[in-house]
Amino acid sequence: MQLIRGAIRTYAWGSRTAIAEFTGRPAPTAHPEAELWLGAHPGDPATLVDDDPRGSLLDVIAADPDGELGPAVRERFDGQLPFLVKVLAADEPLSLQAHPSAQQASEGYDHEDRCGVPVLSPERNYRDRSHKPELLVALGDFEALVGFRPPAATVELLRALAVPALEPYIALLAGQSDAAGLRALFTTWITAPQPDIDTLIPAVLDGAIAYVRSGATEFADEARTALELGERYPGDAGVLAALLLNRVSLSAGEGIFLPAGNLHSYLQGMAMEVMANSDNVLRGGLTPKHVDVPELLRVLDFHPVADARVGTRRAGIELFYDTPTAEFAGSVLTLDGDNLGHEVDAPSRHDGPQILVCTQGSVIARAKSGDVRIDRGSAAWVAADDGPIRLQASRPSRLFRATVGL
Repeated sequence: MQLIRGAIRTYAWGSRTAIAEFTGRPAPTAHPEAELWLGAHPGDPATLVDDDPRGSLLDVIAADPDGELGPAVRERFDGQLPFLVKVLAADEPLSLQAHPSAQQASEGYDHEDRCGVPVLSPERNYRDRSHKPELLVALGDFEALVGFRPPAATVELLRALAVPALEPYIALLAGQSDAAGLRALFTTWITAPQPDIDTLIPAVLDGAIAYVRSGATEFADEARTALELGERYPGDAGVLAALLLNRVSLSAGEGIFLPAGNLHSYLQGMAMEVMANSDNVLRGGLTPKHVDVPELLRVLDFHPVADARVGTRRAGIELFYDTPTAEFAGSVLTLDGDNLGHEVDAPSRHDGPQILVCTQGSVIARAKSGDVRIDRGSAAWVAADDGPIRLQASRPSRLFRATVGL
C-alpha cells in the first residue's frame, strides 16, 4: 500500500478553493482547479508520495502487472488499470456532453487516425479506444443535468414557459412522445441556423424570467438553470437542448451513473468520480471547445431517463453503488459510532487493486505491506497482492473506494 499524489487539471469551470482546501493547500489558487486525477491514465498518472524512486503509478503497474493488478485483472484488461478516480469541483457549468460506447470509441478512434487528426489535437474527439461509463458521488450539495427527461414532463415544462415561439416544438414532442421525438427535437435545435437560435433563445429566457417572477415552483430550478446558461453562453443552442434534460439535485452521498450515450452537464458542486480509464468526450454545446454535432448524434442515447440516481446497498461499514461495469465499482466506507478506536475489516469483493480516497477525517489503513495513514484529501493505492485491508479511525471518517467491477 502506497500513498499517491494526484494530478490537478486546471479548467476554466473549476474552483479556486474547493480542491485546494480538500487537499490541505493554500486557497485561493492562481488558477481554477477542476479535477484531481488519481489513477494510471497516460495523460496524467498519479505519482507516488515522498519521491518514491518507482515514479508514477503507471510505472509501478507496468513493472509488475500481476502483483499490482492481480492475474485476472491483468489478463482481462491487457495489463492496464481499467478505472480512473477523480475529485471534481465545478464552480461553473461543464459543457453539454456524452461519452461513447466501446464500439463507438474504437470506430471513432480509427476513423480519426485514418483522417490524420493528431491524438492531442483540440479537434480530436477520441483520444483512446475505450468507452467511458462513470459514477459520480456527491461530497456535498451537487447540481447536474443528467439524461433526457420523459417527453410528457418536458412538454409540461415548455408549456409552462408560455412562449408562443415554442409551440411548433411542443407539438412535435407531444405528437411523438418517445425517444424518436426527443431525437427529432434535439436535432432540430442543435442544427438550427444561428439566426433562428438568436431569435428563439431570448424568447425562451423571457419566458423563464416571467415564470420565476410568478412564484411558480414546479419548474423553478429548470427556469433558473436556463437563465444561468443563457447568460454564460449567449446564442448557444445548448441552452435550448438543456431544457430536455433532467435537472438533478444531489445531497452528500447520493450518486448518479452515466452509461454510454447519456447527455449531461455538471452545473455546480464537488464530487468523487470513478470511470473507465478513458478521456473520450463528445460535446454538444455550452463550451468554447470543439463541438462535433454529427458525431454527438451518432453516440447519443435518446431513451428517457426517469431517475438518474444510482441504487445503493449497504453491507457493514460499506455502502455500494450499483454500477453494471466490469472496469470499476465504487463504494463508501464509513467509520463512526462503535467502530471508532477499533480495527475493522474492509475486504474487497475480489482480489484486484483498490484506490482509497479519504473524504472526511483520517484513517489508518493496514495491509500486508504495512500501515498507511490517509488524511482527508489524501489517497492510497492498494495493490492486488497487498489486500485485504483493515481500517481504524479515532474520529468519524469516510473513505471512497474504487475497485475493479469484475
